Amino acid sequence: MKAAAFSVEAFGAEIATAMSVDDQGRTMHVHFYRNGASPILSDAFPEHGHVLQPPQAFALMPMVDDLDARDAQAVAAGATTVMPPADMFWGDRYDHLHDPCGVLWTINQQRR
Repeated sequence: MKAAAFSVEAFGAEIATAMSVDDQGRTMHVHFYRNGASPILSDAFPEHGHVLQPPQAFALMPMVDDLDARDAQAVAAGATTVMPPADMFWGDRYDHLHDPCGVLWTINQQRR
């Protein structure tokens, strides 16, 4: 699954388990760990009411320790820069990327 592979390459996620792909190359279940979180991803299965739609109305925001390194890693994994890393008025370092699936990622590094 493209989204899971991106999460591994860009953000160092660890795959906990993944179901085998079906005869159409889709994966029903990929469970991974990243920074203490435990998300689960799935490809679209229109025959079960889960049609593929462009990402909309949300962004994913992982907290990272070294934003500039993670940004470079995400771009190397296929992300497109929307807003380059910058120090923000609220004190954190922050950026925006689109992953290869079109999902918007807003990466944040807290400054202490």
